[in-house]
Amino acid sequence: MKLPGQDAIARQAEERVATYRVKLPKKIVEHPFRQVAKRVLIALTLLVTTALIVYADHEGYNDSSDGSVDLLDAFYYATVSLSTTGYGDITPVSDAARLTNIFVITPMRVLFLIILVGTTLEVLTERTREEWRLNRWRSTLRDHTVVVGFGTKGRSAIQTVCATGLRKDQVVVVDPSSKVVDAAVADGYAGVVGDATRSEVLKRAEVHKARKIIIATQRDDTAVLVTLTARQLNRGAKIVAAVREEENAPLLKQSGADAVITSASAAGRLLGLSVLSPAAGMVLEDLIQQGSGLDIVERPIIKAEVGKTPRQTDDLVISVVRGHRVLGYDDPDVGTLQLTDRLITIVRATPSSQVAPDERRLPPGMKPI
Repeated sequence: MKLPGQDAIARQAEERVATYRVKLPKKIVEHPFRQVAKRVLIALTLLVTTALIVYADHEGYNDSSDGSVDLLDAFYYATVSLSTTGYGDITPVSDAARLTNIFVITPMRVLFLIILVGTTLEVLTERTREEWRLNRWRSTLRDHTVVVGFGTKGRSAIQTVCATGLRKDQVVVVDPSSKVVDAAVADGYAGVVGDATRSEVLKRAEVHKARKIIIATQRDDTAVLVTLTARQLNRGAKIVAAVREEENAPLLKQSGADAVITSASAAGRLLGLSVLSPAAGMVLEDLIQQGSGLDIVERPIIKAEVGKTPRQTDDLVISVVRGHRVLGYDDPDVGTLQLTDRLITIVRATPSSQVAPDERRLPPGMKPI
């Protein structure tokens, strides 16, 4: 008989076991079980081959018990010879048998030991290599992006960011599900299994050295706790969080998020726009898909644009970032462009322009301020 909530408690216990585990992407050429099976097959092949060689020249061997060597004795001799046990009860007595032992069985014995010892050493050193790789990863990781939650929102966010040129080794995924993290590792990202509301888990993801943090959890209350913890560990990182309910957005802002996306209302507005104007919906969907078609880009002002209005620039400017304010292109407060302004423009995505927005190159002949 199961008590109410017993299954949930069991799942939580399983998640605690996996807490704090860091998984790094690695290239597996062949499945480990297949590698072991292949080595065992080679070892058995050597054993059978040795036994058949001995049996083929059984008259050149002497058994101290009965003087003759049959097929069972040949396998026995092959086993004790390849394993270097060597009881001495069966010995080669003819010159041909002794030459065969020198030039055939001895090299096979060495090869047999190499296979067995190599497999053993590989198993014993795997943990040491993994620890060394993990320590090296932590020491070299800087200005990376941490993604909390690898569901639909988190996966789409990573794909969008990577479409602008961010390398996969600069992304760390944090999720409480080991299977989800395994999927992220299979895609080439580093992963941390654990509850992101706990500071120990975020420290494993090197949040204190991260440049950007994307919070895409399934629950709004979890997003609030993760935001609070992440902001406490890293005061300078840019934190973007997603919430389901719009009423929780101000709470995320108060918790330290720089930007809050309401997923439910955003999807609803896109649905409404697509109903009213399918073409407009297609354009908007194209804009939010980074790396294809039209892209929205934020870039600094160039010298040639200082003193001009947004309409007089070569790019299609939709907003001007001035200080902590985002002004529309037709806002009277914009006036003319200033040295410290940044422009939000719509550009055509090209393969050569697939770099991070903060590192996007300007057109030839134009210099940033």
